[in-house]
Amino acid sequence: MKVTISDVAKLAGVSTATVSHTINNTRYVSSETKEKVYSAIAELGYTPDASARSFRTGKKKTVGFIVPDISNKFFATMIESVENYLSMHGYHLIIANTKEDMDREETNVRLLTAGLVDGLLIASTMDDFDRFDQMIPAGFPVVLVDRTFETKKYSSICVSNFQPIYRSVCRLAGKGDQRIGIIGGYALGLVNPDAAQLTETSVDTTKERISAYQQAVADCGLPDDPELIRYGDSMENSAQACLEELLEQKCDAIIVCQGLMASETMIYLHKKGYDLSRDIDLVSFMDYDSNLYQLYSNQMDSIVQPVVELGEAAGEQILRRIEKPDAPIFEKVLTSAYRPYNAPQSWAHSDR
Repeated sequence: MKVTISDVAKLAGVSTATVSHTINNTRYVSSETKEKVYSAIAELGYTPDASARSFRTGKKKTVGFIVPDISNKFFATMIESVENYLSMHGYHLIIANTKEDMDREETNVRLLTAGLVDGLLIASTMDDFDRFDQMIPAGFPVVLVDRTFETKKYSSICVSNFQPIYRSVCRLAGKGDQRIGIIGGYALGLVNPDAAQLTETSVDTTKERISAYQQAVADCGLPDDPELIRYGDSMENSAQACLEELLEQKCDAIIVCQGLMASETMIYLHKKGYDLSRDIDLVSFMDYDSNLYQLYSNQMDSIVQPVVELGEAAGEQILRRIEKPDAPIFEKVLTSAYRPYNAPQSWAHSDR
């Protein structure tokens, strides 16, 4: 049975008019009452009709952005880029942090789409499209950021890292490296985190990177050893355990597919007495172009993601969908820059 505004009012202990004013921001409502209303909305899973509400109230000039980890510099940099773009066009940004928790993501989606924002950017951690789709009110403007689903119902902005990963493996193989390990990022749906096989519910960015690695390994005639594939949880402290396991496998080189783990990787290898580029080769993602690359550019290959451009593109697309909710679904794919060490910086952008 569909949840109604009366159900929300009853649970919150207020009138339906108060619920309506809270959702639509059409009259003053105390913070305490707002909290009761939004708690009831979250508990009941109430989703007001987006198109009808927009017709009644007009736009709020506000966009929501749901991210899995606000402490991750990748998302922090992207948030700043999105906010700068929206600000230039007279819009504000509300940020919700899910901490890679699907239940928390669902709560945030329901709260934000209940009248707080005109459109929603989502870097989703959902492993089920149907669950994700059911959260979104009919007609509500949504753009997926750094995520896609096989069902192309929502516009998306993402970064392809297939080519940089593939090229890095081939370059390492060309130098004579035979046992190339890889540390993937967050992988939903893995029954066994140590398994090399990704499921259909794995985060798509991880799936793409591991797929590129496996294709390059096969094409270069390198050992197909599942023990050379490890998965972190996208957090800094997950790198050490993966590194220990890969070093036990006598790796000649390691590819780190998550920028947040890059600094820990370099510190750990240094403490273990490894000399980068002499004792072991390293390829690491840099989630933003910074002085960190300059510091280690003569010791390791880097894959730099166009995070600022990603944020600007996300801001542009969500405003388009707010203005034209019925516009055709749009998918934009940016490409990361592969920077082999000792190569001129301009060379790294030739594949963009």
